[in-house]
Amino acid sequence: MHACPKALCQHVEWALERVVGTPVSLAWGEQPVTHGSYRAEVAWTGAPGTGAKLVAALKQWPMLRFEVTEEASHGNDGERMSYVPGYGVHRSSISANGDLIVNEQQLRHLAATANSVEAFRHGVDDLLGAAWDADLEAYRHAGDGTQVTWLHQVV
Repeated sequence: MHACPKALCQHVEWALERVVGTPVSLAWGEQPVTHGSYRAEVAWTGAPGTGAKLVAALKQWPMLRFEVTEEASHGNDGERMSYVPGYGVHRSSISANGDLIVNEQQLRHLAATANSVEAFRHGVDDLLGAAWDADLEAYRHAGDGTQVTWLHQVV
């Protein structure tokens, strides 16, 4: 969680609890990038698809800024989902080293629909989530050294 108004911190914890099925208490710290916001870092384990459930639970508050990363598991690609107010969710597959993966069909569609080199470049930026990364980068660095809370999904 990169930025959350103080009034919503407890609500975010309750939303996470509903997804993972166990009590959640995060170590919130001030977010220096946005006055009055707080941040928390959570590592979690759960069944494939849990990341999407976490995003669905959190995106109900359009003023939050957050990212959810689900590591690859046997038979499942990893993915990263980022949420920025005004942009919504950007969802991408990720490789084992954390790089975003743009697949063949996405590239074929972009090549077939882009009517200029500039449109192609813009399309690649969209596929990579460049706008989300540009917005979130300052928030990511502001959290270096933050305490991590572990969540384990009840199965």
